Amino acid sequence: MVGTAQRNPGAGGVDGGVGVTALLVAAARAIETHRDDSLARDVYAEHFVLAASASAGWPVRMHQVPDGDTNPLWGRFARYFGLRTRVLDDFLLRSVQTGAHQVVLLGAGLDSRAFRLDWPAGCVIFEIEREGVLAFKHDVLSGLAATPKAARVPIPIDLRADWVAALTDAGFDATAPTAWLAEGLLFYLPRATEIQLIDTVDRLSTGGSALAFEVKIEKDLLEYHDSPLYTATKEQIGIDLLNLFDGEPRPDSAGDLADKGWSTSVHTPFDFTQRHGRGPLPERNDALEGNRWVFANKPSV
Repeated sequence: MVGTAQRNPGAGGVDGGVGVTALLVAAARAIETHRDDSLARDVYAEHFVLAASASAGWPVRMHQVPDGDTNPLWGRFARYFGLRTRVLDDFLLRSVQTGAHQVVLLGAGLDSRAFRLDWPAGCVIFEIEREGVLAFKHDVLSGLAATPKAARVPIPIDLRADWVAALTDAGFDATAPTAWLAEGLLFYLPRATEIQLIDTVDRLSTGGSALAFEVKIEKDLLEYHDSPLYTATKEQIGIDLLNLFDGEPRPDSAGDLADKGWSTSVHTPFDFTQRHGRGPLPERNDALEGNRWVFANKPSV
């Protein structure tokens, strides 16, 4: 059941810093949901946006954007998030249909996949995220009387803390195949934290497990400081993404997984634009130029 969530001025956890980027993605998913040619539907997304003070006045439908799809933020960038949602939805559903019955969302944010995707019987969805973000999500979804379509286990912990112990205590089974997802996460983390996270996922994954994550490969992100996507995001909603991204050189996490025996494939978002017939296309001074979506599978022995 989906009703109307009430605005919560004290929406702790999503009112600043990286937390507010979860609202940006939610607004993009809401806009995508209401498109005639929608790539992904998330009926809960707009309620997160409407419930948080930080996103007051943000659009949740394209007709609320005066310049429509020509707006770099709510047009092209939002469509990018819609495409990413669809691609990663497909990855998770494909993974659980081929043997992985537990899913771990690393830095889950305002992801509502436990509620909106059709999971096979017996699936468990672990959501690792900071306590404030999960509390906000819980309040909004409870107000909507939303019911998950799989067993959902929120784990309120920062990924810089001992999240492995928390995950294990919550019932995670390292002997069972797992579908892991790090959506829009790694480029906010210090280099050493990303390396440790990838190593940990490998250690906790038995054969038949799968991992999807997003990386940026630019050597210097500041070269894109005047990109329309970044400038529009800063000017229209006050989020300076370049200031939030970690500025260290990024590790080759896809290569590291390949060295550990995983099969990996690396794609640009534009590959999936061509596949689905809609989504962002390359442009000049493009903040999306260095984005890569990585898919990895650990072979069964």
